[in-house]
Amino acid sequence: MLQPVGVGHKSLADYTHLVGRPLIEEIRALSEKAKGLKILHLSATAFGGGVSEILYTLVPLMRDVGLETDWQVIVGREEFFNATKLLHNALQGSPEDLSTEEWHVYEKFNEINARQLSGGWDVIIVHDPQPLAVRRLVAEKAKHWVWRCHIDLSTPNETTLNRLVPLIEEYDGSVYHLDRYVPAALNGRRPVHLLPPAIDPLSPKNMALSPEDAAFVCDQFGVDVDRPMIAQVSRFDPWKDPLGVIDAYRLVTEEMPEVQLALVGSMATDDPEGWQFFNSTLEYAAGDPDIKILNNLNQVGSIEVNAFQSQAEVVIQKSTREGFGLTVSEALWKARPFIGGDVGGIPLQVQDGTTGFLVRSPEECAERALRILREPELGKRLGRAGKEHVRRHFLMPRLLRDWLRIFNDLG
Repeated sequence: MLQPVGVGHKSLADYTHLVGRPLIEEIRALSEKAKGLKILHLSATAFGGGVSEILYTLVPLMRDVGLETDWQVIVGREEFFNATKLLHNALQGSPEDLSTEEWHVYEKFNEINARQLSGGWDVIIVHDPQPLAVRRLVAEKAKHWVWRCHIDLSTPNETTLNRLVPLIEEYDGSVYHLDRYVPAALNGRRPVHLLPPAIDPLSPKNMALSPEDAAFVCDQFGVDVDRPMIAQVSRFDPWKDPLGVIDAYRLVTEEMPEVQLALVGSMATDDPEGWQFFNSTLEYAAGDPDIKILNNLNQVGSIEVNAFQSQAEVVIQKSTREGFGLTVSEALWKARPFIGGDVGGIPLQVQDGTTGFLVRSPEECAERALRILREPELGKRLGRAGKEHVRRHFLMPRLLRDWLRIFNDLG
């Protein structure tokens, strides 16, 4: 058996005051048809990324509306996760494809996991490329298979993608954040669904923190809470561009030397490059005492991330590739002025000049940050608009509704 992931209990009714009664009633109606379905989510890790963030809420909400839902994590060793990290990077545009040996490792571990997978499911939802090949090996273990892609496939390494397309075609449907992520080679041969992700507004990471509590937490990590702070919350990954954020911060401090920077991230078990890039980021900061570089091994958990986002005068997600970027909606939900890279799923969340700013360089990022820091009313206006945009489009009950529609369409 694969490793099951334990999740807590959540009640859909608790979200009514946030998303409105009409959406809750629509979910209840859709769930009547889907009640009793046996659903399995299959992913690479239970820690440190957007997939696990979503599933810790989505799985218990599916259970709450009557679906028999489980979540299991595949097994893997270092050589497998090294290969799948290369695979992830290639699908997001890196020119390096997997070697013959790395493809062999990928296939071997998919076979190991396929053998350990239990059967009898109505729907298995396979998240991201790591376990993609499992279906081909044990298709009989579920009536329906759906592949859920969480990454930016808009400019992939075509050699790598072409190796995966035949596997995707065998699924009963595939799910993407945006239309431009759908591989052209699929050519409508299987149902394609567009489902942007969502955040849980009631989770410790997103629940309301008082300004006093947020300041208290940040103070514990050496932040001077009487001075302005810029923050980016993300994994330590070249695509998240923390070095570019440091460049932008340095440009800001040329004009406002009192500004501080916090780079806050978590280290994921399926990201072997993470520590290497974390150390590169530390080196690039060059010992600047006003740059705080923190991760989950510094006791930075959900409440701490919430505090840094809530305390920051400006929150940044300066990605150069981004499937969606849940940290964007998290920051907007806290009504913080936001600056994001003009890539991937970020423009879906940020309407430039209305709910935040979109940028393409450290120089642009610094310019927008200085403007927000100098114009507090602008920051408040962006924050209010951003929070309402997230409330209407990117809270978890909406994602639950969209999945129920897919289950009902599968028949």
